[in-house]
Amino acid sequence: MAMQADEIERLIRAALPDAEVTIRDLAGDGDHYAAHVVTPAFEGKSRVQQHKLVYDALGGRMGGELHALQLTTATPT
Repeated sequence: MAMQADEIERLIRAALPDAEVTIRDLAGDGDHYAAHVVTPAFEGKSRVQQHKLVYDALGGRMGGELHALQLTTATPT
């Protein structure tokens, strides 16, 4: 079963409470999303480390409930 955009956002915000999170459904099928996540928690971390924080927030749902996630991350500055 596919995940809803609001569930993706809720999981990310639970792990990164100060994050600005924008979720878009790329294909209109509830299976392919883009997420843009901006948080000070990414300061000093590599892009790989930033993405890992987001994937960890999703709790293993990637490849199962969540088929595809195009991810962009940034710091506020």
